[in-house]
Amino acid sequence: MIDQSTICAISTPPGVGGIAVIRLSGQKAIAITEKVFTSPNQEKKLAEQSANTLHFGTIRSGEKIIDEVVVSLFRAPHSFTGEDVVEISCHGSQYIQQAILELLLSKGARMAGPGEFTQRAFLNGKMDLSQAEAVADLIASTSAASHKLALNQMRGGFSQELIKLRGELLSFVSLIELELDFSEEDVEFADRTQLLDLATRIEEMIGKLADSFKLGNVIKNGIPVTIAGETNVGKSTLLNALLNDERAIVSEIAGTTRDVIEDVINIRGVSFRFIDTAGIRTTADKIESMGIERTYQKIKQASIVLLLLDLTREPKKYLQNLEDVRQHINQQNLIIVGNKADQVDEDVVRKMLMDITLADNEDMVFISAKMGHNIDSLKNLLLETVNLAKLNNEEDVIVTNARHFEALTQAREAINRAIEGLHNGITGDFLSQDIRECMHHLGLITGEISTDEVLGNIFRNFCIGK
Repeated sequence: MIDQSTICAISTPPGVGGIAVIRLSGQKAIAITEKVFTSPNQEKKLAEQSANTLHFGTIRSGEKIIDEVVVSLFRAPHSFTGEDVVEISCHGSQYIQQAILELLLSKGARMAGPGEFTQRAFLNGKMDLSQAEAVADLIASTSAASHKLALNQMRGGFSQELIKLRGELLSFVSLIELELDFSEEDVEFADRTQLLDLATRIEEMIGKLADSFKLGNVIKNGIPVTIAGETNVGKSTLLNALLNDERAIVSEIAGTTRDVIEDVINIRGVSFRFIDTAGIRTTADKIESMGIERTYQKIKQASIVLLLLDLTREPKKYLQNLEDVRQHINQQNLIIVGNKADQVDEDVVRKMLMDITLADNEDMVFISAKMGHNIDSLKNLLLETVNLAKLNNEEDVIVTNARHFEALTQAREAINRAIEGLHNGITGDFLSQDIRECMHHLGLITGEISTDEVLGNIFRNFCIGK
């Protein structure tokens, strides 16, 4: 059941600004606004005005003027929520915002809950559940890449394709279950060859979407990059150079960094979350040892590892350091950074190139973190580790939502059981069960199957007013 009450909330961020927007949605949104709104033309009534129009006037409490405002009218079903919607644009004073909000509540509106406007848009069929979740991601986007992913999903993303495939599965499962009613006559209404082709196509699509989550998740939350290396190789200096800020303490004293330091930098629309770690070495200092242990943890958790090697030190030492870090890496991208290149001649660089054989997931660059030399080349390598070609392809859908990934994983397992069953000739009742399970998990993504608990978990994370 859709709540028929009229809700209201401040939709702009808390604080003082030039303007603020107060939004109402529901059957009585226009009538409630009309009780407190006065137009310069005293005979002008909001209820009589056309949709998608703006109206200047004042908000009054009795004869007391609260503010001069602009009221925007949107009529059902052509609004964000699918209901009558009014947006009051007032001056950004916190006092004015609260005074207008309290006035609307006194006239019959109630405060909106977190995400309730978007929830009503979903319940009224203005968007599916995956699109509704993308609204929150769009608001929270902090880079061009995360913004693009959220916008693509909000515009439909992969939901329409999932709905289509789920409909095809429903047709087949209906025929299979019809066969069960005629089990004594040994008939087949569902063509098993066609069903196998469909199931294989669905498995490929679901697998592609699920596999994209690794990329989508790190782009949404910032790609974690661990800066590792021995003590005094320039890790903190590099972090400061990348951030263009004195974020980390730089000292000639070995072991200055004893804990991890994190900060985020946006490189051409992609957010990278850099983690400066304690220098790797053998030490009797308990606190420093704890920091080194955290270094190895951050290496395992990172998507990219920057291993700094000091070109002024003996090759035997940095080669051992490289092998040590490689043992803690599992499929991450490793960028080997030869630092202090300004302090050595070309023979040292050539020797390092000869000594180190790069794996498929490894790159190498030579820089001077202190002088800022070749930092742009390092940034380019960081960008190359992100699949920007896939990100820039409008046809490719990238999954960023953990709930969607979980549902896709379970749907994939179910359709794989169905494919295996078709190859093994299992009976229709078991086949039907696997197909219905796949349909169930696909429906959870788009909201064709939803519960109050699921909706509550999703929308409670929204901001109030959206």
